Amino acid sequence: MTKPANAVSSSHPVLETRDLTVRFGGHVAVNAVSCAFHAGSLTAIVGPNGAGKTTYFNLISGQIPSTAGEVFMFGENISKLPPPLRTRRGIGRAFQLTNLFPFLTTLENIRIAVQARANTGLNLWSMWSSHKELIEKAEYILEQVALTHQRFTVAKALPHGDQRKLEVGLMLALEPEVFMFDEPTAGMSVDEVPVILDLIKKIKDQGNKTLLLVEHKMDVVRELADRIIVLHNGTLVADGEPNEVIASAVVQEAYLGAAPDKSKEARA
Repeated sequence: MTKPANAVSSSHPVLETRDLTVRFGGHVAVNAVSCAFHAGSLTAIVGPNGAGKTTYFNLISGQIPSTAGEVFMFGENISKLPPPLRTRRGIGRAFQLTNLFPFLTTLENIRIAVQARANTGLNLWSMWSSHKELIEKAEYILEQVALTHQRFTVAKALPHGDQRKLEVGLMLALEPEVFMFDEPTAGMSVDEVPVILDLIKKIKDQGNKTLLLVEHKMDVVRELADRIIVLHNGTLVADGEPNEVIASAVVQEAYLGAAPDKSKEARA
């Protein structure tokens, strides 16, 4: 049931990995993964703990160098670029652990990201009164992520759920072409989860962004994903539509821990 990486769309991919591999000593954490991701789609990347999902994300965003293989963005080979330059090319990344300016307020965090996106200069501490339009944009993003009421709260003092929302706000401010979410609902309360999911849905509904999601919660995957790819021991073992992949024997065995139903396979 595994499909070619380009099976989802006939259009040119926004992001593509070709035989992407990384070894740590004798351990192959990601093993020759080739996959293409297209605008307007949300791909969920699933698999058991240690399958290589976050490592695959790290290779794409440049947090770790690959041992072999390549990463392409709009057909350009970006494999040798460091993370900041990949961000400039349009890759946005939210981590399992929040990645914020901890001693700045919520609004200041967003302001810096907005200013960086606008490329207004290297002085991040310039007078914001002269950049009214950028301030207004920062305020708008705070409203989008439901943090207006926390605008003057220092980031490190925010509850965990609000820190996750702020990190999504930073990504929105940078206006990436590719949004990468690594377990965005991890550690969040039941009440906080819908806010993050609604934000992801809004980004997806724009129709021109490419979204990648690492997520263990299958109800979240079912709700959001157009496509699921499955990693197991660093290898891509399944790629297709959510219902098809979730019902497959390889996922039931590798991801859910269930033994494959031989009788169903025989009937098929």
